[in-house]
Amino acid sequence: MEDPSDMTRRRRFSLNSRNKERLGFSLLGLVAFITVIPIIALLVYIFIQGSSTISWEFLTTMPRNGMREGGIFPAIVGTVLLTLGTALFSVPPGIAAAIYLAEYARDNTMTRTIRVAMVNLSGIPSVVYGLFGLGIFVVFLNFGTSILAASLTLSIMTLPTIISTTEEALRSVPSSFTPVSISLGASHWQTIWRIKLPQSLPGIITGIILGLERAAGETAPILFTGAAFFLPRLPNSPFDATMALPYHLFVISTQVPGMSIHIQYGTVLVLLVFVLGMNLLATIIRSRARAKRQW
Repeated sequence: MEDPSDMTRRRRFSLNSRNKERLGFSLLGLVAFITVIPIIALLVYIFIQGSSTISWEFLTTMPRNGMREGGIFPAIVGTVLLTLGTALFSVPPGIAAAIYLAEYARDNTMTRTIRVAMVNLSGIPSVVYGLFGLGIFVVFLNFGTSILAASLTLSIMTLPTIISTTEEALRSVPSSFTPVSISLGASHWQTIWRIKLPQSLPGIITGIILGLERAAGETAPILFTGAAFFLPRLPNSPFDATMALPYHLFVISTQVPGMSIHIQYGTVLVLLVFVLGMNLLATIIRSRARAKRQW
C-alpha cells in the first residue's frame, strides 16, 4: 500500500508543476502581447494616415508637380518588374544549389564552408550589395543604371535565404522516401523531382517569399543600380532605369519640400499591401501543399 506521505508529496509536485506551467504560459502570452500590440498600432496608424490618399488616380497616374500631385503608377510597375526580375535570377539557381547541397554534395570542409558563407551573406547590409552591383553590373558589365542591373543585385542578396530554406525543406522530408522510391525503379533525380520537391514545397515557398519580400522593400541596392528619381514614362526594356516604391518613398520623404504627409503614408500603405499580398499568396500555396503532403 502506498505511503500517504508519498502521495502528498506527489500531489504537491504535480500542483507546483501545473502552477509553473500556467506561469510560463502567462509570461509567454504577455511577451507576445507586448510584441504584437506595437505592430498592430503601427499598421493602424499607417492605414489611418494613408487611406485617404488611396484612389484610382493615385494608383494609375504619373506623378505631377514635383511628385506633390498625381499618382505612383510608375513606382508600382517598377517594383513589380524588379520583384519578377529578382525571382527570375534567384529562384531557379537557388533551388538548384539547394538540391545539390542537400542531395549530391558530400559533407566535407568545402560544403560546410559554403553553408557558413551563406549564413554570413544573409547578414551583410544591403548597401554593400548595392555597391557590389554598382561595380560589377553597372560599371564592369556596362549594364548601366537599369532594371537588369538592379534585379541581378537583388538576386545575389536574395540567394542565401532561398538556398538555406530550400535545403532545410528538402532535408525535412523523411529519409525513408528515398529508398522506397528507388526500390520501385525510380532514379535519384526522379525521386527528387517527383517526391522530395513536391513534399518540401511549403518550406521552399516560405524561403522564396522571404527573399522576395526583402528585395521588394530594399532601397540601398536599387539606389545604386536601377532606381530613378523621376521618370515621365514607363521603362521599355530591361536596360532602362525605373522608379520603385521604396526609393520613391525615400525621395518624397527626404528630398521633396512641402510634400503632403498623406501622400507619404499612402505610398507606405501601397508597399505594405504589396508585401502582405505576397505573404497571403504564399500562405495559400503553402496550405494547399501541406494538405497534399503525405507525412
